[in-house]
Amino acid sequence: MAIRSRSSDYSWRVFLLHLLLIIAKQAAADLRYSVPEEVKEGTVVGNIAKDLGLEKAHLTDRRLRIASGSEDTFFSVNMDNGALQVRRKIDREELCHGGGACLIELKIIVENPLEMHHVVVEITDVNDHSPIYTKTEQHFEIAEQTSVGTRFQLQAARDPDAGVNSISSYKLSSNDYFDIELSQSDEEKIPFLELRKPLDREQNDKLLLIVTAVDGGKPPRSGTLNVSVTVLDSNDNRPSFSQEVYQVEMFENAPVGTIVTKVNARDPDEGNNGEIEYSIASTLAPKIYNLFELKHLTGEIKLKAALDFEESEIYKIDIVASDKGTPPLTGICRVVVKIKDVNDHSPKIDVTSLSNTISEDSKPGTVISLISVTDKDSGVNGKIISCILNDAPFELKPSYKENIYSLVTKEHLDREKVSHYEILIQATDCGDPALSTVKTLSIQISDVNDNSPRFEKSELQFYLSENNAAGTSIFSVTATDIDMNDNAAISYNIVREGSKNDVTAFLNINSENGQISALKSFDFEMLKTFQFQVVASDSGSPSLSSNVTVNVFILDQNDNAPVILYPVSSNGSAEGVEEIPRNVNAGHLVTKVRAYDADIGYNGWLLFSLQEVSDHSLFGLDRYTGQIRTLRSFTETDEAEHKLVILVKDNGNVSLSATATVIVKLVEPKEAFAASDVKSAAKDDEDNNVTFYLMITLGSVSVLFIISIIVLIAMQCSKSPDYTSKYLQETNYDGTLCHSIQYRSGDKRYMLVGPRMSIGSTIVPGSHANTLVLPDRRRTSEEVRLFLSNFRRHYFYLECAVLFLFIGGL
Repeated sequence: MAIRSRSSDYSWRVFLLHLLLIIAKQAAADLRYSVPEEVKEGTVVGNIAKDLGLEKAHLTDRRLRIASGSEDTFFSVNMDNGALQVRRKIDREELCHGGGACLIELKIIVENPLEMHHVVVEITDVNDHSPIYTKTEQHFEIAEQTSVGTRFQLQAARDPDAGVNSISSYKLSSNDYFDIELSQSDEEKIPFLELRKPLDREQNDKLLLIVTAVDGGKPPRSGTLNVSVTVLDSNDNRPSFSQEVYQVEMFENAPVGTIVTKVNARDPDEGNNGEIEYSIASTLAPKIYNLFELKHLTGEIKLKAALDFEESEIYKIDIVASDKGTPPLTGICRVVVKIKDVNDHSPKIDVTSLSNTISEDSKPGTVISLISVTDKDSGVNGKIISCILNDAPFELKPSYKENIYSLVTKEHLDREKVSHYEILIQATDCGDPALSTVKTLSIQISDVNDNSPRFEKSELQFYLSENNAAGTSIFSVTATDIDMNDNAAISYNIVREGSKNDVTAFLNINSENGQISALKSFDFEMLKTFQFQVVASDSGSPSLSSNVTVNVFILDQNDNAPVILYPVSSNGSAEGVEEIPRNVNAGHLVTKVRAYDADIGYNGWLLFSLQEVSDHSLFGLDRYTGQIRTLRSFTETDEAEHKLVILVKDNGNVSLSATATVIVKLVEPKEAFAASDVKSAAKDDEDNNVTFYLMITLGSVSVLFIISIIVLIAMQCSKSPDYTSKYLQETNYDGTLCHSIQYRSGDKRYMLVGPRMSIGSTIVPGSHANTLVLPDRRRTSEEVRLFLSNFRRHYFYLECAVLFLFIGGL
């Protein structure tokens, strides 16, 4: 039991140790290395893969790399062993100004799964620069009465190196009068010449000295300054400033020309020895002279160029006040200008994208890109808020480190609705006023095969003229697929039943464009309509398809000539002989030509005409029925035999025709009776039709006769109208118009009428068919009388003709 308890306690300790290692590994996710400047290319800084716990065998698959940026040009990652190497030589002084730590931050990207690690590389300094002076010579004019212990500021040498490699000491060449002393000011060591022995201009009026600046490197480097001293006669009071240090604060957006401050010095001497001029010390950094200018007489300092807090937060200006004595005396003060930050930098957005294409079937939460934002401003001006501006199915998820985000999908995508997104990412700082930056990220949605091909209709109708050329295209079907590329590549095929009478056996379809061609010519008289199905399939995986029913209607063409049914001779030719009595009257039905056309519509509508006839005055042909009738009675002089050639043609665009020949023989009445007995049965119906037509004609003539009598009576009773009035009432005009209003305009009469018009009237243009121009009755009375006389005579003849026809029909 004790052994089991001890084993359980050991397992629990191993588990806790393992958990602590995992937590420690996560806490140390950000790595820090250091490397000296100026090392050779290929120098290993550290092994990132080992420190991050990545297996070397998977480095290529996980695409270990440095995210693109301004600092990645100095380093690279060896994909074989995961080592971080120097890519090119690094100059610390060029990269980092000042004596602080020089740090380079790298973003390390690892995929599958996507991770971002931050690595900080510190560039350490080496003694690769010698101390240098801004000017290689410096001149002093010193009065001979100058007290022992007086100090004169020398030009300070500058060494770009930092730390122990910076300037450590100054040395002065051997002389009897001066020694060198150092004064520590902030981080600088300022050298001074200190007078150790009184000067005697009569013994020595000029001294030449050499000042050597030495740094603390191993081996040490040095730089020299040539100092010349001119001994002058005495000016015993030097200018003194009201303050040794002037403190000034300015915003970085202060306009050029702004007064920074005004220094003031006093000199108790009189005359030229008390007149003061101001100047900026000649030993300062060149940047000072570019930013500030000094009024020599007033001591007023003005801003000469724009300030930038991000470039430098503080400037130290040494001001020299010099009198005009001989020799001149000087005083020095320092102006410290502290720059205050304003929100003058917009945030910067860096995007690290795995790919600009994402599949439309991606699940919500899929990572697309890594977003990092930075702002050069400090404090609240550098605080950044990020968001997506436009309405898109994406969102920003914050990372464990500030200002690092992951762009992920927040809902399902559909390429067919939206195939491309322009995502607007905005980063806004918290300054006043706030500045913002917008970056556009282009995302393309890739297609998956999720849509079947579609036809416009479930059923299609096509009309095909018969006698089509075999092997040619007759029509086409088209389907659409809203997918793209292979998923939208459609192929067509016909569903074939395989039966013996399957019409689809004579159809072929182009699988690429849906063009359907017929392998044979169709005949309307044999086949009027048929139906089949076409299937459209895409090339996706798996393939999707849909079908459509195609109804084909064959259209008739005029490809059948009329066929003569009667008359037909024993040998099959369209010829016949008809015998009629010589004493028949006009309108006698001789025979009827019958024909048939297999076509339909206009192509099968037949018209009859006499192509050849011996005497045009004897026979007439009904163009619609094919009936041949006599036009007049026969005389003794008419020939006994007549040949009639009847042309039968259809109404097609290209008309087809046939001819029939009828021989009409005139026989005496006795011979005709025998022939009529044979044909009586065939002509009973036709005789009955003739009798019916004669009855209708007789009734029509009777009605016309009654109407004519009424018109004649009305015309006899009419009187000549009075035209003295402009508007005249006429109760009856030509027996057709009643209660009409007439009026005159010039030499014409007008009548306002209803729906009927009288004979001889004319419609006036623009009257909307309601005004008639009437001829002047006073000038045409004789014409009316002549018209009535002719009307009576022709009506009498018409009556006689109708009665004759009626008697003849009986």
